[in-house]
Amino acid sequence: MTAMIMAKDGAMVVQLSKAFGGPRYLDKRTRLFVENWELESYRKAISLARKKGRLEGKLAVVTGGAQGFGQGIAETLAAEGATVVVADMNLAGAQAVAAGICARQGSFTSFAVQVDVSNEKSVAAMMGQIVATCGGIDLFVSNAGVLRAGSVKTMALSDFDFVTRVNYTGYFLCVKHASAVMAAQNADGRGSLMDIVQVNSKSGLEGSNRNGAYAGGKFGAIGLTQSFAKELVADRIKVNAVCPGNYFEGPLWSDEKTGLFKQYLDAGKVPGAKSIADVKKYYESLVPMGRGCMPEDVARAIVYCVEQAYETGQAIPVTGGQVMLS
Repeated sequence: MTAMIMAKDGAMVVQLSKAFGGPRYLDKRTRLFVENWELESYRKAISLARKKGRLEGKLAVVTGGAQGFGQGIAETLAAEGATVVVADMNLAGAQAVAAGICARQGSFTSFAVQVDVSNEKSVAAMMGQIVATCGGIDLFVSNAGVLRAGSVKTMALSDFDFVTRVNYTGYFLCVKHASAVMAAQNADGRGSLMDIVQVNSKSGLEGSNRNGAYAGGKFGAIGLTQSFAKELVADRIKVNAVCPGNYFEGPLWSDEKTGLFKQYLDAGKVPGAKSIADVKKYYESLVPMGRGCMPEDVARAIVYCVEQAYETGQAIPVTGGQVMLS
């Protein structure tokens, strides 16, 4: 509510200022008076006394934030001081994640929005809601994604199109609308660096057996990342991708009915596997560091992308050594 009131007040100030020739900055004397006003000084002291996170003061958006990697990323970014918008098709799930963040980090540190990243009207509506509520975006994490495994010889075109529409086209749509907002924030060219980070996959760095739709979309998304990075650097927007390994404990893998372990078992992707446990054991054996990727591993890589001012257009493996760049 406070953020919404501030956003409405800000919009009113901008609108009314046009009648007087546009907004004008305070002169130095008035600014110093405001900064040293007794109440303002007290509030500043309280603020400075609080432990600062690495993302303090930033507004972050995480798509696919209602579960899995997205939930862990949203929670970690909030713990680092960011105000986090949890965006997901599952609005109830997103609201639950946002409520949990607010309970731990304080009121108004997170809120939820509903979005279908494959639908441009839905993406545009999400951006409009975020701007109206918060005024802008500092970090956009494109995490929403889907997977349907299967042989190229038998996969239905509808399944291939669905995976591509969410993982590839959805990323394009999110960057299209997020970058427009960010560019407007930095219209004078003097603003802070802003970041777009796509949560890609190790399957975007190497082929994936009987998983062509997913790997193809992720490979393509790295091409988009590099292209967007070259274009948007003029707007002081950095664009990078992080490429996680397998999150074995998340529902994407472990759901007994729809998870990847079940899909891969049914698709015969692991020769000799007779159960979900067999498939899981096989994939665990492929990771040199002996465990699957966790949400906090991905979140740390995202924070690195934000803090590293001299990094754009990169695809960073977070795979426990399973994929190594040459």
